[in-house]
Amino acid sequence: MATSLEKALQIITLVAQRPMSASEISRELDTHRSTISRLVRTLEEHRFVRRDRDGTVRLGSFLTTLPSHDLRRQELIDAARPHLEALGERFGHTVHLAGLEGNDIVYWDKVESRQVLRMYSTIGARAPAHATGVGKAILALLPPARRARVLETGELTRHTEHTIVDREQLEEHLAEIAHRGWAVDALEHEPFIHCVAAPICGANGVVGAVSVTAPQVLVPREELLAMVPDLVGIAAQITTDIGGNAP
Repeated sequence: MATSLEKALQIITLVAQRPMSASEISRELDTHRSTISRLVRTLEEHRFVRRDRDGTVRLGSFLTTLPSHDLRRQELIDAARPHLEALGERFGHTVHLAGLEGNDIVYWDKVESRQVLRMYSTIGARAPAHATGVGKAILALLPPARRARVLETGELTRHTEHTIVDREQLEEHLAEIAHRGWAVDALEHEPFIHCVAAPICGANGVVGAVSVTAPQVLVPREELLAMVPDLVGIAAQITTDIGGNAP
């Protein structure tokens, strides 16, 4: 169960995408309306969010003091959104935008699957970089020194029988990803979920990744891999839109 702090952060992340009512936030986070209202009041007291007269919740004035890194992240989210929606419309499965924060990836935005059977994830949630498609797509393009710091300070925890937990094997795998330009999560984080992911680059290197995720029972591996050309093309378009340089 998510803590109150996690829920509060998820609220901030949601209204950063677009202003929304407490009822909309409640539905999006699958959390009781009274809990959302209480958290919104607390966030409002500290100027993280503000409420319009009609109750619409939007980002507050405190967030204008965030470091430029966070503002650039929001610019990436805004630029990527229409492309994420295009991928979701084309394939009908969950689409994620994620970035590296510390040793983990964080889901910055998503387009929900149209399928009843789907991967359940939350904007603002964290996941291990070494065991996810978006994480490996980012790790593969990091400068060697920074990638080494991430891998040395984080644990290569096994999440399924397919998780790569050997450092040398992971480095070889990341080199292959860097060469071909996309990554696969082959049931490495969750036993029945797989995905393909491609990196997004800014002017000075990789800044995030985009992925399409689906249950293996709905989408066989061959069908998943057939999505790669479109996915890589979308990642390249986002890179261009933010003034980045292709890897």
